[in-house]
Parts: sequence; C-alpha cells; structure tokens
Amino acid sequence: MNVQTPFGRHQRKIEPFVLPEHPGNDAGYDALESYARAKAASMNQHLIGYGQLAESEWKIAGIEQPDLTAMRQFRLHRIREQLGANDLAGIHLYDPLNIRYATDCTNMQLWTTHNPARCAFVATDGPVILFEFHNCEHLSDHTGVVDEIRGCTAWFYFEAGHRCMELAENWANDIADLLREHGGGNMRCAFDQVDSHGLPPLQKAGVEVVYGEQMMEEARKIKSPDEIICMRRAIVSCEAAMAEMENAMTPGMTENDLWAVLHAENIRRGGEWIETRLLASGPRTNPWFQESSARVIEDGDLLSFDTDLVGPYGFCCDISRTWLVGDGQPTNEQRSLYQIATEQMQANFEMLGPGVTFRELSTKSRELPPDCMPTRYGVLYHGVGLCDEYPSIRYSVDFEHHGYDGELEVGMCICVESYVGRHGGGEGVKLEDQCLITETGYELLSTYPWDDRLMGKA
Repeated sequence: MNVQTPFGRHQRKIEPFVLPEHPGNDAGYDALESYARAKAASMNQHLIGYGQLAESEWKIAGIEQPDLTAMRQFRLHRIREQLGANDLAGIHLYDPLNIRYATDCTNMQLWTTHNPARCAFVATDGPVILFEFHNCEHLSDHTGVVDEIRGCTAWFYFEAGHRCMELAENWANDIADLLREHGGGNMRCAFDQVDSHGLPPLQKAGVEVVYGEQMMEEARKIKSPDEIICMRRAIVSCEAAMAEMENAMTPGMTENDLWAVLHAENIRRGGEWIETRLLASGPRTNPWFQESSARVIEDGDLLSFDTDLVGPYGFCCDISRTWLVGDGQPTNEQRSLYQIATEQMQANFEMLGPGVTFRELSTKSRELPPDCMPTRYGVLYHGVGLCDEYPSIRYSVDFEHHGYDGELEVGMCICVESYVGRHGGGEGVKLEDQCLITETGYELLSTYPWDDRLMGKA
C-alpha cells in the first residue's frame, strides 16, 4: 500500500504487517519491486518481535508493552526542540545510534559505525529523510517516521577510492539542495559526525556546518515513559542472561567460555550486541580493564564483569557484578574490597535526585580509601540510554581537568559505578547499577543481587 506525503517523490510507505499477495510472474518491474519490498518489510525483525522467551520473562516481571509510535514521536520532538533552539534548518546523522534514535530502524549497526554507508536528515520543519544502504529500503517501513528514502552517497575511501572528493562534492550539493528546499532560507545544518574532507565541499555549497553531537546528547538525555518501559524490558532480559551466566560459572572453564554465555543469552532474547569485552578473573581483575581471555577460571577467584550490553529495543544495560567462583568462602581481603564497593554504591545512590548538580555529585559523593584511589574507575556516574550517554561525572580529583557542570533532571537514566582494587593489589571488585531520576529522587532499575558470600550473608 502506498501512502502519499507532502515530502517528496521518493516517499513510499508500505504497511508491513502481513505478507502481500504475489502479483504474478508476468507482473511488471514496478509491481514486482513493490511486492518484494512489502514482503521484506513484513518480515522485519522489529515487527516479528523478540520471541516467546523474552515475552514470557517480561510478562512474569509485569512490564507492560511500550507504545513505540508515541516513543518515536517523542524522540523526533526532542531533536526538533534542539534544532529550533539553535536556529538550525536540520541535522545530518551518521552515528548508527543517533539514526536509531531518530528513525527507530537498524541496519548493520556495528559495520556502519566504521563504514558511513547510511545516514539520516531530520529537518527542523520538514521531513525525515533516510539515506539508506543499497537495496535496504524495507528496513524502515515499520517506523511511521521516515518520510522519504534515498540511496546513500558513500564517499569514504573503501567505497569511493580515488573519487572521494568528487562524491563528497555531490553529497554536499545534495545537502545544500535539501536545506534550500526545507530550510526556509536557513543554511545552518548540524552534523553529528563528518569526515574532514567533507567540510570544504559543504562550505563551497553554502552550508554552515554546526557541531551536532551536543544537540543529540541533549535530546537523548531525557527518556519518555515508553523509553523507560523499553529499558525495563531490556534490563529484565539482561539480568536473565546474567543468571544463566552465573549458573554456568564453574572452575576450570575459561573467561571466554563464560563471556560467550552472556552474548548467546542476549541474542536469544533479541538483544543486539555487547560493546566491550570487560570480564576478568582472579589476578586479572586488578587493575581493571582487562578484556576477556582464555585464562582458566580458578576456584576461589573473584570474577568481575561489565555487561555493556545493547539489548531489546536497542537499549543499553550497563550493569557490573563481581562473583566469588566455586563453593567456598571468600578471603578477608575479598570481603574488604567488596564492602568498600557496596558502601560506595549505597552512599552514591542516595546522592541522586532532580536538581543535584554534576559538581555536587563529583565533590560530595563517597570516594575510596587512599590505597584504592590510584586504580579508581574513570567516572562515578554516567548517563545511559541507547548506549553510555551524557553526562560523564568524574571523581573530585579529576573534576578540574575533565569535569563539567549541569544538573540531574527527571527522566534521566544514570549509572552508578564503583571499582575497588588496591594499588599494586591482587584482585579487584567492579559494581555498577542503572537508575532512573524521579521527581522524589531515584529508582533503581537494575535488580540483580550482589554476591551474598562476599557481603558476609552466606
């Protein structure tokens, strides 16, 4: 079914809910093309859904279904608020997560992170245009927010070779034409990412380039009620995968064996990817930031990990836990490290609330004993949504060099971080939880229990 919109001849919306009827082998090219697109759109992963396993877990958890139409409109409104406030005609997006935020469609998310082969334009007062990878028009038909689809001009070296500058000029001229058509005389356009050799052609075409990442981070920092529902569902799936992982943890397996469980269980529930490989055992837990390896996990080790997991609906679940491996009891040092971490986490939860400034969080939050400060984690708190997002809130000793001010607002989602390992010590403890800023303070969204044995409860 074709739906006409006021935004250009390239638009074609197909309701992708049922398999279309084949027009017959003798049908013309256009009819067959329309059929193929409608068929592909009707089988999009986002329409098929997340499957019985995830749905049953969400039902048990009592989490209602999100209104994705309302969520998508909320997101576009947030973007356009930023564009209007900054006197911009529109924004051009290359970051796959920003494209996801604006259009709620996906296509080879990791590949297009380093191969800019698709992008999106959001007009302040006009259409959302998706410049899609070759023959992928069907991937956005389900969203209801993409007004027009065009082929993407790829002008990075892998695709363009010695024609990079020629194609970059074509791309820049197309953007200038868009701004003239939809900008009302305003040639100011924001870009979240743009390669340096694209700037001269844009300037030559009369486009005023504005840094756009700030606007997207500001738009994304406040979550709608439906986004919170999606995040709750993603966390339920993540924590179910963590439970499978903890059940599988056995002395004698490798770190990679265990890390693979989290990946597999995330995918089974419709999750998308994991951004890092932060899992370490025993002596590899101090200092932090060892990537998962072939080391054999030993009885009595501490096992620490950070999920950094992009789950259902594209929402990030950034949760860290430290477990004691095997059936024994922890050492006094393991208990001591864990106590420092849990006390820091509990104290810093209570710092959260609307109106609290980033400077206050940096200067007044619980810090660490002197012998643990050299190995401290990079942040005390950070925002989270489709990935780790604004803000990033540092320890007080780092505030002057790296910090910035602002304040927590209702609807922001914040991760509280702790890493505790003594300088030159043997092991370390990593904890992290995900919170929602509410009108009265905060709500803890992640609920996976801390380790009872390390807390002295078992």
